[in-house]
Amino acid sequence: MYTLIDENKDFFVIDKNQGVDFHTSVDGESLINHVRKIEKEKNLFPVHRLDRMTSGLILFAKNKQAARGISLLFQNRQIERYYLALSDKKPKKNQGLISGDLERGRRGAWRLLRTKVNPAQTHFFSKAYGDGLRLFILRPLTGKTHQLRVALKSIGAPVLGDPLYYRGESKKYDRGYLHSYALRFDYMGTSYCYVNLPDNAFFFKDERFGAALENFKEPWLLKWPGIA
Repeated sequence: MYTLIDENKDFFVIDKNQGVDFHTSVDGESLINHVRKIEKEKNLFPVHRLDRMTSGLILFAKNKQAARGISLLFQNRQIERYYLALSDKKPKKNQGLISGDLERGRRGAWRLLRTKVNPAQTHFFSKAYGDGLRLFILRPLTGKTHQLRVALKSIGAPVLGDPLYYRGESKKYDRGYLHSYALRFDYMGTSYCYVNLPDNAFFFKDERFGAALENFKEPWLLKWPGIA
């Protein structure tokens, strides 16, 4: 279900496998319960979440005080999060900000509105690298349900293989290609930076993907528009 990346007295950092449910699953073995059992941590507190199809880095606090502190960092946008996504569709724009309120639609899907009362905000860059494929590096400023998946769909480039938002034969792909790639933050006087490459997926193993990723290898150094 996951690989342990790092731990200290206050938190775990893990690499979540794609296809793993965070809270519930058919067989009753959710991610959080599995981590509690394997790491022998009964008091484990989620501070953010990943969708079932999304793989990659995620934090778990090990006590209430740490949970409050890390949750506050997320709330104040003091934790930088970077995601990788692939699409086989050409976006309406190659980089920029995607912003708008989210509204629940049909079959559990969400849609992006033009209103901005409490908007989901996602910055992105993208790069084409052959056979109609495009790599996206995404930096969400907010943390709303399906935010990144809806954001890419709204610009005409849904995540490759996304079972909910990808229009096409999503079942022919081995996964939905969205990955939590990097986390960067300061906590209790220490700076932390975690970078985790995706693996175990057909298109992530493509040599051209690796070459395209060189453009976004250290995403915090990119000149994100509108971010100081």
